[in-house]
Amino acid sequence: MAIKQIISPLPGIFYRRPSPEAPVYKAAGDPLQAGDVIGLVEVMKSFHEVRADVSGTVAKFHIENEAAVQAGQVIMDVDS
Repeated sequence: MAIKQIISPLPGIFYRRPSPEAPVYKAAGDPLQAGDVIGLVEVMKSFHEVRADVSGTVAKFHIENEAAVQAGQVIMDVDS
């Protein structure tokens, strides 16, 4: 298997869940299909979905929930 990386398209705050009481979109070990939402990036009170562009298994998150993220920064590794 090859490791692929999903990067942030925007700078902002990364959220792994749609709301504080909701479960995370994806966790390590979860199956992943291209097009699945993996998180949200908040930019000036506007939320943008981050979608996977590869299929495979979630290997590791590099960004924690509610952490700052830069455009082009790796969010997650995917075993594909």
